[in-house]
Formats: sequence, structure tokens, C-alpha cells
Amino acid sequence: MLIYLIAGEPSGDMLGARLMRALKEQNPEIKFKGVGGDNMQKEGLTSLFNITDLAIMGLVEVIPSIPKVLRHIRNTINDIIEKKPDIVITIDSWSFSARIHKALRKKNIKTKQMHYVAPQVWAWKKRRAKTMYKYIDHLLTLFPNEPQYFTPYKLKTDFVGHPAIESSMLSVDTKNFKQKYNIPENKDIALILPGSRHNEVVNLLPTFLETISLLKKKYDNLFFVLPTVSTVENRVRNIVKEYSSDVLIINTQQERYQASRLAKFAIAASGTVALELAIINVPHLVCYRVPRLTAWVAKHFTNIKYINLTNILLNKPIVPELLQDDCNKETISNIVDDLLNTKSLLYKKEQTGFADLRQNLGFGVLNPSKNAANIILDIIKDIK
Repeated sequence: MLIYLIAGEPSGDMLGARLMRALKEQNPEIKFKGVGGDNMQKEGLTSLFNITDLAIMGLVEVIPSIPKVLRHIRNTINDIIEKKPDIVITIDSWSFSARIHKALRKKNIKTKQMHYVAPQVWAWKKRRAKTMYKYIDHLLTLFPNEPQYFTPYKLKTDFVGHPAIESSMLSVDTKNFKQKYNIPENKDIALILPGSRHNEVVNLLPTFLETISLLKKKYDNLFFVLPTVSTVENRVRNIVKEYSSDVLIINTQQERYQASRLAKFAIAASGTVALELAIINVPHLVCYRVPRLTAWVAKHFTNIKYINLTNILLNKPIVPELLQDDCNKETISNIVDDLLNTKSLLYKKEQTGFADLRQNLGFGVLNPSKNAANIILDIIKDIK
């Protein structure tokens, strides 16, 4: 049995790794080919190319990378045709994944095609829900409200649950982390998460580092930790060096999980990591900054009130969102004051909201990766 997996960015890479583990638990003989990052490679995938090339986002930033991305798409399609897998599963990154699926459909291959993580049609490009059935046979969603957007348009869609609720972050052993990095026991860990894409790091990290300098003048008990990933690690280190900032950079998933469980608060780019912080009850705020053209397009052509998943899923402003010019050291620092005050309205609102979020996501009830693996194996079984 050969499964071809494609994950174009770190969040999809983690999702893919969990899926691979769940599949191997049920069938240790499964073989994997495709595209993925460090986590999927640790589970046995040999990636066709380095997904660092896809760590881009935003209208302006994408343009220079188009030739390289198109070359990767062609190579991936040719590899799929050569390998003849039982099923092709793309994970997140629908803009990239769709091109793979469309090309495979045009070539009329017989392999089943699936996408894992629904594109956010409730936010923008709603027409995608009407046409996806042309390019894939099955869609797996992370949130319970998503199938309703696709099933009316002939696409078989199943809600499997969000993998953040099964993350090993929930049970990671933290006792040796401070000792390993000589962090004094009386110091509280403050987590800095500037994102996993190059433009996120460039747009957010300098402001985060300026905020660190400001916070150190106000609090002498904070120790700042900055987890990063291989796609942007060099850029992160160069920026930190440029700002001469006293911050610990860590680069493994295990260490990020340990630091997250110990964190007193976090300053994060919006994304999956912020959802994980909510699930483990870490007080946090989210920031995002993009080029003005991208921001203008988002404002005029999307239908969303919030950018942070916790706020979107609960449909209310639980976690502070600092966008564009609001993302500055003074505003961030002021919000951190409230996050550190367990009696503040913000702190209490977040803790109540995080409890509601866990319940909505089926925490302690669902096993998303196992659910997804069961569906995939049933599809392959029907084929054979």
C-alpha cells in the first residue's frame, strides 16, 4: 500500500506526521512518498523537495517565488504518475494543493485524490466550495461547522477533528527544560512565536524583539524563549543577532512543547500555534502584519471578523488581535501587563474562553488522526 502525502508548510507537516503515525499503527506495512518537512521525514517520508521554498504568504511576497513553485508542482505531478500510489493526500495549503489535483485530473490518472484541512471558504472565495468536487474525491475537515459548505456541492466531506487536541504537547515532560538551558527556577518563561513563514518573521520578529527590551525594563523575572522551525531558522537567528536581543532560540518540536507548557504568557503570530496555546491554557495575544496592499485586499474581499482561530471558532474576541500598525511594542507591552495579572478581566476572559474552545473541539472525546486514518484506509480498501 503506497500513500502519497503532500504538506507544503510546517503546520501541515505536523498534521501529516500525526496522520502517518496513525496509519502505521493500523498497518505497519504502509509505504509513504511525497512532500513534507522534518516531522513527516522522521516518520519515514523522503521529501521530493525542501518545503522551505513554499514558506511564503501574501500577494506581494509570492510573486518572485512563482517560477520555483511551478517547477515543484511539475516535479510533484511527474513523481505521482511514476510512483502510482493508491491515494494522493494533500494537506492544507489549498492554493498549492489545488494545482496538483487539477493537473492530475487533467491527466486522467486513476489514483484517488483527497485533501485534508478545508480551505476557509467561510472567510473568502466561497466559490471554491462549489468547484472542489471536480478536483478531489474526498475532503477531511478540522472543524465541525465546515462540511456544510461542501456537501451540497457533491463533495464527500467528513469532520475528523483538530489535531491540536491530541498533541503530545499535552503530556510532554518539562522537568529538565530549565536545567538544560540554565534557566533560574525563579524566572518565568515568556514565549515569542513570530511564525513559520519568511514574511511573518520579517514583519513581526523585530517588533517582538523591541517589545522584549521594553518588558525587561518592567519585569526582572522573565526569561524569553523563541521557538523556531527549519524553514525560517537562519532568518530568525540573523534578526535576533542584528537586534542583539537576549533571547533563547530553540528549534525542535519537543522543546517548543516543553517551553509552551512552562510559559507564563506568549506573544504569537496568528496560526495553529495560537490554537495550541489556547488548548493548554497559556495566556497570549496574537499579532499580524502584512504589506499594505495585502491588507487592503483582505479588508475588502474577505468576510471575517477575526483572524485568530480561537476567536473565529467562539465567534467573540477572546484573544487580543493586534493587526498592522496596532502591532507595536507599546500596545503589546500593555496587553502583557493584563495577561500577567490573574485578576484582570482579560486573563479571566481568556481562561473561560479556552475552556469553551476545548469543549467545542471535542477535547478528550475525539481522536482526529485516527479518525482520518480510518477513513483513508476504508477508501483504499474499497479500491482494492
